[in-house]
Amino acid sequence: MSITTNSGSDGQLVIKILGRFDFSVHQDFKNAYESSESKNNKFEVNLSGTSYLDSSALGMLLLLRDYAGGDSSSISITNASADIKKILTISNFQQLFKID
Repeated sequence: MSITTNSGSDGQLVIKILGRFDFSVHQDFKNAYESSESKNNKFEVNLSGTSYLDSSALGMLLLLRDYAGGDSSSISITNASADIKKILTISNFQQLFKID
């Protein structure tokens, strides 16, 4: 498991999660967005390398949304597998995040 960050278009912070997205990466995920020099409220969570997502990951995404400004934030969840998209859809996350 690994979390990497880089700057995307429009100064957004891209957070890429490799492996399992569960409680074991909680601190690394939090550090990824809190230690960013960008004060932008635009984030992309790239799940192209994510093999597993559980309820603690859903909670971490909600914490990111709160950190980014809640309703005024712009957070995209990208490149999720069909199984992960199904979890996000069942959880109604499409109402809170842009899911590509």
